[in-house]
Amino acid sequence: MKWNLRLVAAHRGIWKAGELQNRLAEYGLAVSAGKMSGLWSGTPVSLKLSDLDIICAALDCEIGELLVPETAAVPVNELAGRTAAAAPRDDQRTGM
Repeated sequence: MKWNLRLVAAHRGIWKAGELQNRLAEYGLAVSAGKMSGLWSGTPVSLKLSDLDIICAALDCEIGELLVPETAAVPVNELAGRTAAAAPRDDQRTGM
């Protein structure tokens, strides 16, 4: 997933992490300077769903604007491309 916080914030006229930090505080989410820096400049390793809800409310956005799928980063299942004829049958797997 791609974390789009800065882009979403910029579309709403918020250009600095401190501005967003103040906006989040208005919505009841107190974010430390260190955590705000991580949210602003990188992709968070974890994020509470309740915090994500507040971020969306403060930015008047949807979760899909903040988190954008990156299909190139998802590994392709080896069996996904096989046809039914190419996939091993049950009797071939068990030797019966």
